[in-house]
Amino acid sequence: SMYFDAEANGPALSNLNDPRVTPVGRFMRKTRLDEIPNFINVLKGEMSIVGPRPERQYYIDQLVQVAPHYLHLQKVKPGITSWGQVKYGYAENIEQMVERLKYDMLYLDNMSLYIDFKIMIYTILTIFKGKGV
Repeated sequence: SMYFDAEANGPALSNLNDPRVTPVGRFMRKTRLDEIPNFINVLKGEMSIVGPRPERQYYIDQLVQVAPHYLHLQKVKPGITSWGQVKYGYAENIEQMVERLKYDMLYLDNMSLYIDFKIMIYTILTIFKGKGV
């Protein structure tokens, strides 16, 4: 979904007008088709459908400096969709990542099958409404 060598200048977070993303990639991201390969990780037992979204180590290192409780999220499998993703959305900087983290911590404290189903419903609604980056 990205141009070749899109992160030649280092890691970057997605945003609404992300210049690294191809036109086809924008469609894939908007419809969440870019998440389909993650289902292989679910089948392999490496991810869950619902759980805190995984972050790259580059951002984990920065997050832990300002929000050490981020490490609690690593106690559960990462997910394709999360409470933080559906309630907050994509984060464009570390400050927004910390804000989204609050929703993921809330999920961690209240994990249940009911909450997972609720998150999946919100995710489906988000896909059909075409929201998101």
